[in-house]
Amino acid sequence: MKRFLLIGLDGAEPGLIEPWMAEERLPNLARLRERGSYLRVRSTVPPATFPAWTSCVTGVNPGRHGVFDFTEMAPRAYAIRFVNATHRKAPALWRILSDAGKRVGVLGVPATYPPEPVNGFMVSGFDSPVATEVDRSFVYPADLYSAVRGWRFADFQETRIEQGWHAVALSRLLAKIEDKKRIAVDLYNREPWDFFMVVFGESDTVAHHFWLFQDSASPRWRRAPGLEDAIGQVYERLDAAVGALVKAAGPDVVVGVVSDHGFGGAGTGVVHLNNWLANEGLLAFAGPATGSLLKRLALRATPHRWQGGLFRRFHNLATRAESQSRFGGIDWGRTLAWSEELNYFPSIRVNLQGREPAGQVAPGEYEAFCRDLCARLEQWAPVRKAWRREELYEGDYVKRAPDIVLELALEHGYSHSCLRSRGGPPFRRLAPGEYFGGKERGMTGNHRSRGVLFLSEQTEFCAARIEDVAPTVLAELGVPAPAMDGTSLLTSGETAPDAGAGGAPEEGYTPEQEREIEGRLRDLGYFE
Repeated sequence: MKRFLLIGLDGAEPGLIEPWMAEERLPNLARLRERGSYLRVRSTVPPATFPAWTSCVTGVNPGRHGVFDFTEMAPRAYAIRFVNATHRKAPALWRILSDAGKRVGVLGVPATYPPEPVNGFMVSGFDSPVATEVDRSFVYPADLYSAVRGWRFADFQETRIEQGWHAVALSRLLAKIEDKKRIAVDLYNREPWDFFMVVFGESDTVAHHFWLFQDSASPRWRRAPGLEDAIGQVYERLDAAVGALVKAAGPDVVVGVVSDHGFGGAGTGVVHLNNWLANEGLLAFAGPATGSLLKRLALRATPHRWQGGLFRRFHNLATRAESQSRFGGIDWGRTLAWSEELNYFPSIRVNLQGREPAGQVAPGEYEAFCRDLCARLEQWAPVRKAWRREELYEGDYVKRAPDIVLELALEHGYSHSCLRSRGGPPFRRLAPGEYFGGKERGMTGNHRSRGVLFLSEQTEFCAARIEDVAPTVLAELGVPAPAMDGTSLLTSGETAPDAGAGGAPEEGYTPEQEREIEGRLRDLGYFE
């Protein structure tokens, strides 16, 4: 009977891993490559955390599983609501395996809150409603909480990047990897399992904030003794964790190591999509987004350790401020299209009659409007490609996606940042004082579309998609899979009839949970 160990390294970049393996800095990953296979893996479009990890564990594209981002538009409102695991419309690996009688262990996978009752155990990822570390609400079964209570997410704020911030952040990232390795090894030594999955997020966090120190070619490069190899140190510590996990698992285990996307440097270019739409006559501003100002002032004035409690106490104010930050300051009666201006998910939504409260584009004009808007966007130098959502996704849930998804152009290999603005130029350059990034300044490193996949067995494939991971696991464990977009990379597993897109009904977060998640995602650098 085979077992499968799947280790996730969030945002692990092939352009870093490959030379560091050649330099013998990552010996455990290099051994996996020599023993089995190494592939570059194509992520979702855009390469964002929630849709990519969900495609990894379901084997289907976001149009079939329905998860496109941390949030989605609230019906018939210019407002957002948070997405959780109950919004996932395709079964994940642990559900399929549990139903087949296999025992599973799941640790830290994004988009898994609330935890599912499984044949085994589950600890939800950082989308769970807690600011810095786990509590009982996202551990299944709950009596396992004492064994995992040291599992922490980003236990430092990522909003205000000040003198000395990077040294503290690096030490905590390295310490967190050690804690997670210890917890994971302890769990799978004490709990029987057929499938075990654990995700480390530190490779993502360090690349977001430390890219300007390690890349001397970056237009944001800064000399910082002791920090120039911060990303390398984190990768080395993760490589050691991979080695410890593989050793503890034993020789009868098939091992996979996967990243949901890659990484690259961010340049000095800033795109303000709503300003571009306004210049094109497609959007009208009504005034400043006061919610954005209130949010910035609150974050700046409130110590990180207090933010969770204050968000709980003032939940309604916090949620209104976030919606105002995204949607405030726009005259909807004179707006045909707008953007949430998310750095990790640049996209545009159409103000459609019958869907939005003050829709301006008639349904009969929608298709032509989207085609024309894509063509106009692609004539703008900062945009490399504009897709209508139907060009990217297939399935029953395509309509959950933004109407148009953008890929911003690279400038000498460095990505532009998409930041929020109400008025001003559509494109500008960061001032040197903004180079360190942080919240609402753009990260120094941004997601890229190619991640990595290591397998302890050999494959004839030379490249992979993120959707190929789930069918590979199921085929190796001899469990029939429902219909999937991906293909097994190792064996030709059986395919069971499509189970359909049903499942349990969606459950919204409680107001307290929404506020805590909002604070957590802000500290991780999202909602820029």
